[in-house]
Amino acid sequence: MSHLSVSDAQAIVLRHVQPGAVEAVALECSLGRVLAEDIFANRDLPPWDVSAMDGYALRSADLGSLPAILTVVDDIKAGDLPHKHVATGEAARIMTGAPVPPGADAVIRVEDTQASADDRVQVDKAVRCGNDIRPRGEGMTQGQIVLTAGSEITPGTVGLLATVKAAQVSVYARPRVAILATGDELEGLEEPLDPNRIPNSNSYALMAQCQVLGIEPVLLGIARDDRDELEQYLRRGLQFDVLLVSGGSSVGVHDHVRPTLEALGVSIHFWRVAMRPGHPLLFGSQENGGVVFGLPGNPVSSMVCFEEFVLPALRHRMGHPRCFRRTVEARLAHDVKVRPGRTEVVR
Repeated sequence: MSHLSVSDAQAIVLRHVQPGAVEAVALECSLGRVLAEDIFANRDLPPWDVSAMDGYALRSADLGSLPAILTVVDDIKAGDLPHKHVATGEAARIMTGAPVPPGADAVIRVEDTQASADDRVQVDKAVRCGNDIRPRGEGMTQGQIVLTAGSEITPGTVGLLATVKAAQVSVYARPRVAILATGDELEGLEEPLDPNRIPNSNSYALMAQCQVLGIEPVLLGIARDDRDELEQYLRRGLQFDVLLVSGGSSVGVHDHVRPTLEALGVSIHFWRVAMRPGHPLLFGSQENGGVVFGLPGNPVSSMVCFEEFVLPALRHRMGHPRCFRRTVEARLAHDVKVRPGRTEVVR
């Protein structure tokens, strides 16, 4: 089997990964999820023309000659409704967010006025019709789509969902992920220290990479270099949506992962990629939609392969429209040696 380019291998992965099932979750548990439905406004917001400032609601035509002395006929707080119609020569004291009373067509900031004790206010600045007024429905109008399916739920999105009283939302389910380490040389985190063995750091680094995405993976432990034991572990791992196997996918005489997966019915789509680090990368799929990644045993290679292949697969599975991280162009500060024909992932 020829060595695939990184982009070709990524395309194969995404072709075999489909967005997961849709589930309803409470708004309080929705952060970081991806909407599987459009969200509609359930009201006009603001529900009236409202003041954008603390000040006075008035008729702009009354400010033709300055200073203008107006009679204050109402006092409107946020949450109140106006009690009076504003006529010629009149004004209403108004707070930010309060409804503009009928008859008024502008708001003057309190800083541009001088109040007196006899229910009068002196206005020292002219304003145009509509000044400092937020019109009804400026934020949203009833029936308007305010969020589309495929939107990631961020803190701001949570606030918007609460605004339209979406107590539950339909989102794409997070995949069930299992992580399995392989190799006689590995030492488990709970085992006594043995200087002749290698700590199983990969399982925990991969776990953390999943957790950043909001996924809590299951750690299956360590499968030793024994076909029967490996098969038992792999059978359990293949019950998950995504199985990450660390080590054992190369071409050594004791690397049993690939033939054991094939014997268990997994279709292997590639097992080498023209990249460094991360060359011995395996990817396969099952008829039930589950996928398997055989990641290198080297810790750096394992994490790089997760970043380049597993992360986009998981994001695609969770409904994200953007599977890969954003990229930026930069000028290198020093020379980098690159072997032709493969992608170098440089620290």
